[in-house]
Amino acid sequence: MDTTTSPTQGLLPQVTHARNPGMALDLDWVAAVQANTSAIERRAATLPGRRSVKKEFQAAWLLKAISLIDLTTLSGDDTAGRVQRLCAKARQPVAPWMLERLGMTGLTTGAVCVYHEMVETAVRALEGTSIPVAAVSTGFPAGLSPYKLRIMEIGESVRAGAKEIDIVISRRHVLTQNWQALYDEMAEMRAACGDAHVKAILATGELGTLRNVARASLICMMAGADFIKTSTGKEGVNATLPVSLTMIRAIRDYEARTGFKVGYKPAGGIAKAKDALVYLSLMKDELGHPWLQPDLFRFGASSLLGDIERQLEHHLTGHYSAANRHAMG
Repeated sequence: MDTTTSPTQGLLPQVTHARNPGMALDLDWVAAVQANTSAIERRAATLPGRRSVKKEFQAAWLLKAISLIDLTTLSGDDTAGRVQRLCAKARQPVAPWMLERLGMTGLTTGAVCVYHEMVETAVRALEGTSIPVAAVSTGFPAGLSPYKLRIMEIGESVRAGAKEIDIVISRRHVLTQNWQALYDEMAEMRAACGDAHVKAILATGELGTLRNVARASLICMMAGADFIKTSTGKEGVNATLPVSLTMIRAIRDYEARTGFKVGYKPAGGIAKAKDALVYLSLMKDELGHPWLQPDLFRFGASSLLGDIERQLEHHLTGHYSAANRHAMG
């Protein structure tokens, strides 16, 4: 891919680091990548018990988590009204009285994520804010539509106003070890996004092994991905801690080798506030403070926000409210 473009071009408002320009495919590096599954699983099993934050410290971490959510609706029955309500929730994710008591102002979610058909609706609903619209693309979720149409779909979403594009890779390239094909596909999709940032969805639940996850992560970063993302949320297995540990260590290795930071997005199955806290502690431990900001970390979620609201209300009042008092739209 062409890496002559300045890496700082096309930055989103919240991005403060140089954009990953990609690099030439290095198959020797790819072949050297391994994943010790038993060690990764042992480490992941310890994570929920290793960090415990309580009271005002937990509230602060949960407010941080809200700022990292890609508030998402990806249903066949999505309507303009539903998306508009979701965008209103993104603008005001927590009841004003709670934010006032917590001393927090200006809190929004990290982005709103929708199908292409709803991009223009979301863009209009978010006018006057810095909240970007993310569009799932390239034949989401299976990625099996004609290749030319997948590339065209990216362009249509960018023209409609999407600032982030969540693309799905062709899983068969990973399963058949066709790394050149995966690299070329990712590089062309990155180029089609232009200034819009691209999140590469690996659909890790369909890749077979953690070694495949590690190698696919590395190749997508070599081809210029701004983020790597676990799942579409439609697979049988979505975000898990072993997969997350594998992917974020690939991100760490890539930065060590190239100097460029790549973001991470776990998606699918993260519905509880306690899960968000585990992921935040994992990012802090493995990658450090920069990966606790929305330019480098997002949750792909919808119901997560509702549970975080319930936990914040409990912190303030001592009582849990009914989940239906915190609807997403």
